[in-house]
Amino acid sequence: MTLKWLAVVVATVSMTLWATGNVVTLAVNGGQLPLLVNLFVLTTAGTAVILAVVAELHERLNDRISALTEFLVARLNEIENHTGDRNTGFVEGYLLSHGQEAAVVPFGRRGRGAAER
Repeated sequence: MTLKWLAVVVATVSMTLWATGNVVTLAVNGGQLPLLVNLFVLTTAGTAVILAVVAELHERLNDRISALTEFLVARLNEIENHTGDRNTGFVEGYLLSHGQEAAVVPFGRRGRGAAER
């Protein structure tokens, strides 16, 4: 049972026991339960209701983040499929035209101007 539903059950049982206790006490001796018991039950039920609301909001936020993550992954995969690696064709063409033993040598470092020579 999730936290949300557990909190709903606790709030329902607390309020039912509170109402039943007050009705029985009123019917038997014309009074009500002691103030401390009433406050404890109402505090428990209120806390359980707040906990249930927070758990529901957390669940909704988690669902939205999961949906956003799935959308982002799908979009990135789509972008990757459309772009591909443009340099792969160049390197493969170079190797095919120069034989299997040809080595691919990287370009020199960039940023060296005429003033450094």
